[in-house]
Amino acid sequence: MESLILFLCTGFVSMSAALSAGQLNKLPEADKSAFLQSRNGAVLVIMAGNVGALTLIGALAYGFRLLEWWIPLSSIFISFPAISVGVTQRLFGDKINLFIMFPLTLVSAGLLYYFW
Repeated sequence: MESLILFLCTGFVSMSAALSAGQLNKLPEADKSAFLQSRNGAVLVIMAGNVGALTLIGALAYGFRLLEWWIPLSSIFISFPAISVGVTQRLFGDKINLFIMFPLTLVSAGLLYYFW
């Protein structure tokens, strides 16, 4: 698999999952759904955000190792947050975006391990 494609896909889905989990954690108690107010729901959101952040770190290490240094650096600060916040979170909302991106993050972690 092409290293640029793998980096872009894994970095985007993991950052999107981490950002959505962070936004869901910041909601006031009155605005949280019943799922998020339950203890298991809150733990699931926190764990999904942590897995997303760790996979993002792995994608960055993969990108810095195999690509030019400016590609991962510009992607982490400009491209990934802009697409995640500007497109996917507005299109799906934070909760649905997290539940779409979290399984993709798990798959991307496996792909990073396999192709490294």
